[in-house]
Amino acid sequence: MSLKPVRTAKFITVLAAAALALVGCGGTGSTADSGAKEVTLYSADGLGDWYKSTFAAFTQETGIKVNYVEAGSGEVVSRLEKEKNNPQADLLVTLPPFIQQAKKQGTLQKNSVDTSQIAAADKDPEGQFVSLANNYFTMIRNNNLQPKPDSWQELLEAKYKQKIQYSTPGQAGDGTAMLILLQQLKGEQAALQYLKELQDNNVGPSSSTGKLGPLVAKGQLSVANSDLQMAMQSIQADKSAYQVFFPQDDKGVRTTLPVPYLMGLVNGAPHSENATKLMSYLLSPAVQQTLSASAFGLPTNTSVKPTDANYLALQAALKGVKIYQPDWNSVLSTMDATIKAYNNATGQ
Repeated sequence: MSLKPVRTAKFITVLAAAALALVGCGGTGSTADSGAKEVTLYSADGLGDWYKSTFAAFTQETGIKVNYVEAGSGEVVSRLEKEKNNPQADLLVTLPPFIQQAKKQGTLQKNSVDTSQIAAADKDPEGQFVSLANNYFTMIRNNNLQPKPDSWQELLEAKYKQKIQYSTPGQAGDGTAMLILLQQLKGEQAALQYLKELQDNNVGPSSSTGKLGPLVAKGQLSVANSDLQMAMQSIQADKSAYQVFFPQDDKGVRTTLPVPYLMGLVNGAPHSENATKLMSYLLSPAVQQTLSASAFGLPTNTSVKPTDANYLALQAALKGVKIYQPDWNSVLSTMDATIKAYNNATGQ
């Protein structure tokens, strides 16, 4: 069974159910000729609207059609691994530590894209992936909550029973980031104890962060996890009735961590030349310039100096928030044990 990629001309966001179905299916064999004017991208959710307009412009400029498949951060990497002996995708965009996982699994290859204008911290030293857009973990809360929760401790209160949901660590990038952040703030065992207590209020697992926002906007959930780019884009474009917040810890400090969209060339990509062209296009100054203004993303090309209102709003949101920078390779090295401990603690 194989899920047909979404064509740019008929862009449809792949729903979470379909995304789950695609992960359970292996590749069925590529029928695309290596010289075909197309390229296939597997991507974590969050940049869909920006992709739509950006891919349309890319196709108009190059004649290369972009086939787009969207799912959770872990799901797209899982699909690549299943298709490792018969690759269907050309490009991968996902969050850490899943891009590092893809590299470790051998599903990425070194690319020839010029990344000289990308900071060393935003690219793999071995040239297998590069940051497309910078972004940060956040939580979101419904606009109508009174009083509004503002700390991690408040989320344990009984009034939020079955009104909180977060995407599942090990499956979704933002959910994994939440677990890592809590471990940094509280220590490993205390973080697990906190999440065990939070289960009383948690609706249940979710493989995708993107589907939680609409539930918070409708008031079906009071609080959920998200990321700054996706949440602020939805607030502006969809008038979503929620706001971002960075919960205070026990000392009143607000902390976040980066969750960049990282891009890599798939090992054995059927259309590697076209994929390289798309990577170069997405990292070009002209396209990077559109990230904040069009999608609340933060450009990684250091020659781009945005001054638009959205960029200023992002800076304002992050003001006074401490940024913790994980060692993602270290996170990956203990990920299996971390997720096992999480599952044991929460019963998920």
